[in-house]
Amino acid sequence: MSVPAYEVRIAEGPADMEACFAVRKQVFVVEQEVPADIEYDAYDADAVHVLAVTGDGLPLGTGRLLYGAAAAGRTGGDATVGSLGRLAVSREARGFGVGAALVRAIERVAGERGLSAVDLHAQTHALGFYERLGYVAYGPEFPDAGIAHRAMRRAL
Repeated sequence: MSVPAYEVRIAEGPADMEACFAVRKQVFVVEQEVPADIEYDAYDADAVHVLAVTGDGLPLGTGRLLYGAAAAGRTGGDATVGSLGRLAVSREARGFGVGAALVRAIERVAGERGLSAVDLHAQTHALGFYERLGYVAYGPEFPDAGIAHRAMRRAL
C-alpha cells in the first residue's frame, strides 16, 4: 500500500483548521485516549498549523508551531526557540514520510520567523523518529496526558 500524492502547507481558513483538528482527534483522542479537553487549547488560535493533504482533500497529518510568548513555557523562556507540537499522522499514512515532511515544514516556518531552534516534547516511543530528523533529547522523562515524554531540540 502507498499514500497518494500529497502536499504540506500552512493551514489557512476554517476548513483547513477542521482538517487539522480531525486528524488530531483521531490520533490523540480516539487512538491514544487523550481527553479532548486537554488536546485542544488556547494556543491553537495563534499557532501556525501545517497540514498534509491529498489532492482530493483527504487530510493525512498535521502539526503546529508555537513561537514567542506562546512557546516560552516549553522552551525554557528562550524567545529564539519555537515549540513544535501536536504532530499527528493518520494511521493509514504512517510510514510514508508524512511525519518527516510535516516536521520539515514546521522548521521552515520557524526559520522564516527568525527562530534559531525548535523544541518539542516527544512521546518516548517516537524518540527514534525525531532523532533521525536531528533532534537531541535533554532532561528527564515526564508524563504529559498520562503518556511518557522527553524534551528534544534541534538547532536550525
